[in-house]
Amino acid sequence: MKKKNIYRTILAILGFTSLLSCTKLNEEPVSILDPKQYFKTEADAEASVMGIYSLLANVDFYGRRLTMVLQLLGDDCDIADIGTQSSRIQLNSFTHDASNQDLLAVWKTAYLGIGAANAAIDGIPRVSMNEERKLALLGEAHLLRALYYYHLVQLFGDIPFMDHFVSDPSEVLSVSKTPAAKVYEHIITDCEYAIANLPDTYTNNNKARPSKGAAQTLLSSVYMILKRWDSAAKLAETVINDANKYQYALVKDYNSLWNADLGFQAEHVWVVDFQGGITGENSSNQDYTAPMTGVRDADMLGWSVIVPSNGMYGSFSDQDYRKRISFLTETPVKGVMTPYQKWKWPRIHTAKWCLHPGANAGADGSDSDIKHVIFRYAEVLLMAAEALNESQGGPTDKAYRYINAVRERARYTPQGVQSQPADLQAGMSQAEFRKAVQEERRVELAFEWKRWYDIKRWGKVVESFTKSDAYEKQPKVKESHALMPIPQDEIARNSNLLPQNPGY
Repeated sequence: MKKKNIYRTILAILGFTSLLSCTKLNEEPVSILDPKQYFKTEADAEASVMGIYSLLANVDFYGRRLTMVLQLLGDDCDIADIGTQSSRIQLNSFTHDASNQDLLAVWKTAYLGIGAANAAIDGIPRVSMNEERKLALLGEAHLLRALYYYHLVQLFGDIPFMDHFVSDPSEVLSVSKTPAAKVYEHIITDCEYAIANLPDTYTNNNKARPSKGAAQTLLSSVYMILKRWDSAAKLAETVINDANKYQYALVKDYNSLWNADLGFQAEHVWVVDFQGGITGENSSNQDYTAPMTGVRDADMLGWSVIVPSNGMYGSFSDQDYRKRISFLTETPVKGVMTPYQKWKWPRIHTAKWCLHPGANAGADGSDSDIKHVIFRYAEVLLMAAEALNESQGGPTDKAYRYINAVRERARYTPQGVQSQPADLQAGMSQAEFRKAVQEERRVELAFEWKRWYDIKRWGKVVESFTKSDAYEKQPKVKESHALMPIPQDEIARNSNLLPQNPGY
């Protein structure tokens, strides 16, 4: 999907799409290319959509900053190298404030992506081209905009909502926050547009460009956040029922999901595509997940920043194959296999991202070939199971079937099929099944930046860090930490963003 310099064109039309993020409002803009001036050909339309993707596959979003923020906020991840940047330490210990630079970077990049999407949505209709292709490109732009807002509203709550290209910088002076409930309704509208216009599949099984199934999955996730369980279940089951059409399936071996050299896989519903060996402009196509999670002073040249919380390894059953795949307990150091107790930072590490970052990755695993998962099919099955349990007052036969499909796959190992984790048996109460599916999400999706959003929507932010058997103890956590602070840099530029979120 990415080629050298593919993003230059879109950068020209971004103009003021930094919105609330990096342009001083009293400065005279050098130039702003309006979509009315730029969009002439189908190639222009295609380039505009590629530019939106470049901000997803960016060091300040899925390449490090967004995923790092989500991991450090969750109770499944911790920091090993205490000499790492203070902004990370603050997030991990819930001592952050509105000056946190990691949160600012996520905010800025998301709004750049939204600005790029707005430019495409405004400009593509002006192009004379095949109508079906035009609508598909617009579907991508709408869904990408929905994804950026999906992250912003979950992290920050009430946020500015912009649904059009900003060509007049003075317009930003009047921008204020939109209630989170209304932002979610806009996300729903964008998802519905995408569902109506996106294709079922792309050539070469490209999962970096969202299909109709990806749009349905994102919308189901939104409905789960809003506790609209009937709608969430219906959409998730639609994806499951149409899995063959969308080319979705569980891969046979859980371990293969973390081998970047395998490229797009059947289990991928929607991924962020990084391609090693290609340098993008403005930090695009830069991924540091492998070194961030890799082992310091080992042959892999990792940095030992993000590691599992102290209680995570012991919380996994030794009979669950996913434990072996998810955790790293030994690795070569100067050519000698060395256990974690003898590493520079003697902590068990995560294995999902640092072991197989791809043939084109750098020596430390950076600038990888990794396809970072937005959604994969196993999560769709668990979404359906959870939503059915909540909407029907208890688990249905299909809810059992969906969660047991995930557990059945986990029993496969290259050495043979194991007996654990065993299928859940009928007869569970709603509360028992709820606990089981929450646990299944924790194990199946460990270290995939899902945990923070999960404990938020389950209302377990404080409980997760303060209960007696917490995987990570954080005594400073408060209920107000369920939302991040609006970045102070943004408030300094626009006082309409006040009041600040509670607790900051």
